[in-house]
Amino acid sequence: MDELLFSKNDLRLALEATAQGLRDELLGWDPDELLALPEADVVEHLVAAHSVECPRLRRDEAHLLPISEQTQTLKDYFGDPVTRRMTTLTLVVPYDGERIIFTMRASQSSFNPPRATVTDSELQLTWVGQDADAAAVRAHFDRELDKIEQHLSWSQNDIDMHNRTIKATTPDLVAQRRAKLLRDRELEAGIGFPVQRRSDASSYSVPVRRRQIAPSSPPRPTASGPFQPEPMLADADYEAALGVLRNSRNALERSPSMTAKLNEEQIRDLLLFNLNAQFEGKAGGEVFNGAGKTDILIREADRNVFIGECKIWKGPKTIRDALDQLLRYLVWRDTKAALLLFIRSGHASDVINKSVAEIEANPNYKRRGLNDSDERVDFVLHAQGDPAREIQLAFLPFALSASKS
Repeated sequence: MDELLFSKNDLRLALEATAQGLRDELLGWDPDELLALPEADVVEHLVAAHSVECPRLRRDEAHLLPISEQTQTLKDYFGDPVTRRMTTLTLVVPYDGERIIFTMRASQSSFNPPRATVTDSELQLTWVGQDADAAAVRAHFDRELDKIEQHLSWSQNDIDMHNRTIKATTPDLVAQRRAKLLRDRELEAGIGFPVQRRSDASSYSVPVRRRQIAPSSPPRPTASGPFQPEPMLADADYEAALGVLRNSRNALERSPSMTAKLNEEQIRDLLLFNLNAQFEGKAGGEVFNGAGKTDILIREADRNVFIGECKIWKGPKTIRDALDQLLRYLVWRDTKAALLLFIRSGHASDVINKSVAEIEANPNYKRRGLNDSDERVDFVLHAQGDPAREIQLAFLPFALSASKS
């Protein structure tokens, strides 16, 4: 006998438990690891691990099992047993999504839910009768599938609201948790006594048990070591530096007679001059420094908090070479970077599209950033061998005149 679907448990309560599970996982995350990981990676993991996928029937792949018979024994008018041979047809319908949703009652439901047998990957609907008419049996199966999909659409409404809510609220939850942990670290340091970590601190976790809707979770990102405060270029200073570079680009693009005479190194030196005219380093020294012929750096200790790469477009290999060079530098956890591409041949929009494709094809590419236009495209890369050390990369194309020999 097929089981009654969408009737055992309340879907909204299960989704609330899943959302609470997200908060529990965040609170139980090892503080050192949580602070050491990129905030966006933590958010991405939590949202993926606690989102729910509503089942979707693959009706176009439905198929019948071989026909069979079963014996039914009934009593006639006089109470005597009568045996009948009944025809049994079973329709198998594959589905994608989470099996447990078929057992749960959505906020909108009916008093006459459908029946079916549910496995981890398919539904089985059974028809039993005599003197079967093909059209009538087909109509029966279609009606039952329509009822199942109607209930799934009600479940989908509740699940969509849950998924949207955790996607919208998780970034703030993570940011607040990290801010709290950083305040605690500052409190420790301010008291003045040495802090001795417990020997089992790295393996401690909050003992939370909960019933999850999702049967499995994506692997949690891991940090390469315990959290240590590291130098960084403030976002406001980074944007200000990019603003200077954009203004310099605009000036160069408006001065084709001068631009045509400059090579990569000369353009880099001009950009360095403009940057250091706006920023002042320690003891009045220069903030931005040149390295080699094409690089602009801000160094702190033995690593870089800002890396600028200046390249003339000579084909897609230009981007690959620039990224290889950028990724060879030692970086802090939150390094900022800019790829300044000087376009002297070809159509600028075609060159930009090819450059963006090369950046996204790099094995260290993680995701797009906030800015995406013909004037600037932002990306997030990770350092060689350490996904927790992120490099924020602004791609700035310069449409310049061809150089004159």
